[in-house]
Amino acid sequence: MEVELTKRSIKLLKTLYEEGVPSTTYTLKLKQNELAKKMGISRQALNIHLRRLRELGYIKTGRGFIDVTDKGLKALGISIAPAFIFIKVSPTKRNEAYEKIRKLKIQRAFRVAGDVDAILTVEEENLDEALKELSTIEGIQETKSYVAIETIR
Repeated sequence: MEVELTKRSIKLLKTLYEEGVPSTTYTLKLKQNELAKKMGISRQALNIHLRRLRELGYIKTGRGFIDVTDKGLKALGISIAPAFIFIKVSPTKRNEAYEKIRKLKIQRAFRVAGDVDAILTVEEENLDEALKELSTIEGIQETKSYVAIETIR
């Protein structure tokens, strides 16, 4: 059930959007006790580490989620500037190709109208791997890739 927003809520949401700055975030929705178990540490030790990472600006936390911030990604050596892959797909193989594309390690994929059929965004570090995997998908006729060098907004 979708909740109706008040005019004030819509105005606030619009202001947050207009005044906000886009960022790359990786969200983990895993209970802290499950994360602690996965890390092989106690929940108390995990909380100490999470508090420190939050204080340093590497993560943001809230009820039921942990976000890795742009600063956290940079600390891991992961570029926050994306790479883009433009893809042309054979019309007779589109459905099969899109199904396989959905399973790739990519950030986002868009079907588009125009000179290309799809645009993928991937982390620069995963560009080679994504291109290799795309080359094995039947129906992909052409790929062109571009790496962002600077954010201008």
